[in-house]
Amino acid sequence: MKEEFDFYSKTSLKSYNLDDRIRYQLKMLDSLDAYTRRHSENVASITCRLCEYLKLDKGFTIYCTTCAYLHDIGKMFIPPEILQKPSKLTDEEYEVMKTHTTIGYKMCMNDPKLRPYAAGTLYHHEALNGTGYPNGVSANKIPYEAQIIRVADEFEAISAKRQYKTHIGIIETLNILIDDTKPNPIKSIPDGLKILATETRLGKIDRKIVKALFKVVIDDTEYEIASRSDYLEYLKDEIKRFEEALRYYNKMESAPTESKKEYFREGAKAFLRRNENVDAIPKTLEELKDAYQVRKAHIEQLYLEVKQIKKLVV
Repeated sequence: MKEEFDFYSKTSLKSYNLDDRIRYQLKMLDSLDAYTRRHSENVASITCRLCEYLKLDKGFTIYCTTCAYLHDIGKMFIPPEILQKPSKLTDEEYEVMKTHTTIGYKMCMNDPKLRPYAAGTLYHHEALNGTGYPNGVSANKIPYEAQIIRVADEFEAISAKRQYKTHIGIIETLNILIDDTKPNPIKSIPDGLKILATETRLGKIDRKIVKALFKVVIDDTEYEIASRSDYLEYLKDEIKRFEEALRYYNKMESAPTESKKEYFREGAKAFLRRNENVDAIPKTLEELKDAYQVRKAHIEQLYLEVKQIKKLVV
């Protein structure tokens, strides 16, 4: 059965009541490959939450998030051998990949139901300092929805597992984004022309949007901590249960008679659930303890990440 995307998650446009018109727009994602579709969904979710932290009104949030769902729609016409290439793209292949912005824009402009969302497809790789593509526009010539989508897109693209690279940590990802907010060094511009070079005072992305992203990431991390802490408590209870079972198991192993062995075996069984084996008690207990330590260490790492994120300066 085909997986249905849940449009009612609290962390995306799915928070809102969707009418048939918006459902039509989002249905376009079904035409994308599985990876790009999931990427688009993740970018839309992050975009929605950025809008909320930026205190943008509900109407713009819905609009902006819909743009984010559609931002990579042009990739359905990028050759699979380029789109899904497991290694780094050549310069020629990268030029082809970049055309997904203009292709997506034309798709939206040719469909009256998608036309209002064309800006997200065209501008989401533009940079405030004019170094982006496809048109190299800068500053306020880039629609705000596209500026937000760019930050969400860049964060998701860097932090997600790609075919051609390993997973990059959250702190490293955020530091890359911080660097992208910084202007390029001014080399040798005559004093009289510096006032014209507005883009030299800008980075690629907006600092305020990146600050909002920090809050989104902290929220996610704290939610993960809470979820993993709940599971840690479950593991503690399981360890306690198997430690009780082990007491009877050890007595069973050292019992002098078969009747005593059977007595303690039944005692051990009392602590076990269906399909759990008395003879596997020691091994299961060790596995539970190992799992507990691994997850405890992960939670400690997540707490450390939150502290590090809060110290980051944009």
